[in-house]
Amino acid sequence: MKIRFAVAPGLREFHPDDLDALLLSCEQLGFDTLWLSDVPLGVIGDPLVSLTYAAARTSRLKLGANVVPIGRNPMLLARELAQLDSLSRGRLLLSFVPGLNQPGESEALGVRAGGPGRAGVMEEVIPLLRRWWAGERVTHHSDRYDFTDIAVLPRPVQDPLEIWLGGHGPEAMRRTGRLADGWLTAAMSPEEAGRGRAVIEAAAVEAGRTIDEEHFGISMPYARHDPPASVGEGIRLRRSDVAVDDVLAVGADALRSLVRRHIDNGLSKFVLRPVTPAATVHEELEWLADAVLSLQT
Repeated sequence: MKIRFAVAPGLREFHPDDLDALLLSCEQLGFDTLWLSDVPLGVIGDPLVSLTYAAARTSRLKLGANVVPIGRNPMLLARELAQLDSLSRGRLLLSFVPGLNQPGESEALGVRAGGPGRAGVMEEVIPLLRRWWAGERVTHHSDRYDFTDIAVLPRPVQDPLEIWLGGHGPEAMRRTGRLADGWLTAAMSPEEAGRGRAVIEAAAVEAGRTIDEEHFGISMPYARHDPPASVGEGIRLRRSDVAVDDVLAVGADALRSLVRRHIDNGLSKFVLRPVTPAATVHEELEWLADAVLSLQT
């Protein structure tokens, strides 16, 4: 399997100079991907805007984004993503997520009570995007969208432009098997992730599909030193049934060990996110490169 490492910034507001430093250090040190997250009510900005800037500032680095498609017009989203893939010469990577369900987020995204819900919107939107990216003229009418004979240009460079999904619940994993090209999970132990991969592959077979064996990954938090107690408490609130050490790696040795365990359970793509601030972006990434890039193939 091809083992690849992506870097994600912490979920805090970052200055434009920090983004520049992050981009240049990622590319210089040899990381595969910069990965940005869509937090609709957060302070870190829209990942597609930042990645458009990143496309102009880098030449090799892949550009990954967790995108919340809910609340975005799917025709405009199809065009934006295709254009970003074109501008970056085919370096765009995508994972669709339903959001964080923060207070007020559903209303802000236009999710009506009694409507199709977040999962229903995603299941409706993904096939539309695929049809537009394949060059079809799309006619589609539902309670949420009305499109009549609509085409989208430009088309993406990648054919197909892949969509990965996240989640670790049974229905989320089955949805990945039915609809997605890959799986980017989070907050799972290596053993859970291995079992999740099996569920997804079985759902794909049932739907008459296959998912590339290298298209299984995880977003992992890490810390260079012991993080504040609040970090562990947050993990326990989210996953009280999983040991914190199986989700959060503290120190280089623990990080390498946790990555190897995930590899042994069939995962090969890793998005690594620091949970504690560093003195500088480059210092953080130099430490991370020393810790894991010897495992990248």
